[in-house]
Amino acid sequence: MGRIKQVAIKTLGNEIIEVHGKKFSEDFDKNKEVLATIKDIKSKKIRNVLAGYITKEIQRINKSGL
Repeated sequence: MGRIKQVAIKTLGNEIIEVHGKKFSEDFDKNKEVLATIKDIKSKKIRNVLAGYITKEIQRINKSGL
């Protein structure tokens, strides 16, 4: 089991997925690069946590077939 993400990470991640969902894939490194072009996030840790959350959500969406 992993850590529980903060509400701000989940909210921001879901908003980004709604607007730019087609740009993301199941690859963490590519998602970090896409995230850097979309949002200007100063903190490396927050960017990585957000990219990880987006990656996990994209995997969940692809698995469920939505």
